[in-house]
Amino acid sequence: MRIIIVTDAWAPQVNGVVRTLHTMQAELEKMGHEVKMISPDLFGSIPCPTYPEIRLAFARSSVVGQMISAFRPDAIHLATEGPLCLAARRWCLRSGIRFTTAYHTHFPDYVAQRTGLPAGWFWRYIRWFHGPAEAVLVSTRSVRQQLRAHGLPQVRAWGRGVDLTAFTPEAAPPAIFADLPRPIQLYVGRVAVEKNLETFLASDHPGTQVVVGDGPARATLQRAYPQAYFLGPMFGAELAGAYAGADVFVFPSRTDTFGLVMIEALACGTPVAAYPVTGPVDIVTPETGALSDRLEQAIAAALVCDRQACAAYGRSFSWERSAQEFLTGLHNIDPQMLDSAA
Repeated sequence: MRIIIVTDAWAPQVNGVVRTLHTMQAELEKMGHEVKMISPDLFGSIPCPTYPEIRLAFARSSVVGQMISAFRPDAIHLATEGPLCLAARRWCLRSGIRFTTAYHTHFPDYVAQRTGLPAGWFWRYIRWFHGPAEAVLVSTRSVRQQLRAHGLPQVRAWGRGVDLTAFTPEAAPPAIFADLPRPIQLYVGRVAVEKNLETFLASDHPGTQVVVGDGPARATLQRAYPQAYFLGPMFGAELAGAYAGADVFVFPSRTDTFGLVMIEALACGTPVAAYPVTGPVDIVTPETGALSDRLEQAIAAALVCDRQACAAYGRSFSWERSAQEFLTGLHNIDPQMLDSAA
């Protein structure tokens, strides 16, 4: 199968969407499929206002359409709601070519936090963008329910996975962990306003707070919370060691639809503490973590979870199964429509 994936999120960005798409491309190609990514690095771009790490591509729909036509895909998937996918969406609709989309992040809540405007305004855009899609691929049951409630009934399941060769309880912790007061409470992810990190860093639970990752809010948060350790970005074995060496993984976000970092932490045997919101409610079980509207209470409860149970549960998340769900959700294109659009 020949698959086009159009995305506004791509390297050098470091986030769950980029990691998911990178892994999905590798899994699909391992299965024998041919995948072409149409991403911002192929075009001129400008930094996103308030989030310069994200590049907004300048792409005419005709140019994107030429790239799609030249590849002769069997399916087209639009992974994000940014300008590059808007250009591809415009070309597909004008050409009568069917496509699928994905809902990776609570975009209305995310933008509302950055602009101060009501989230309801941005739900109109979500309905408009995803409305014509043959299917909207989402990661959890609660997100499927939410999108249906907002007028998008064509949702399909697309779960996530863990690289079980890297993320294991045997991963070696960073040397710095040996000297830190326990329990070590770990956060991994973007250091940005939408991740609600202030709530975690303001927690008065005893122990040490460790932040792994980077982002636009890092300098401000380091100044505001000098007791916390900001270790910067980590990858591969080093990241796995941070998960495995922590006593609890804290996920303070209220805007994520899944939270890939949670299942990575679980695969390393580390229980999760989070709010009872979309993402955590679909992943965390009473045996593998705790959910509470008071983060300190969730941390305390998660610390007594069985780490072996966490690791066993984390191993149940497979990228191969994720790729199969992705393929099932795609919609085959009529080749004659491509001929007429060329």
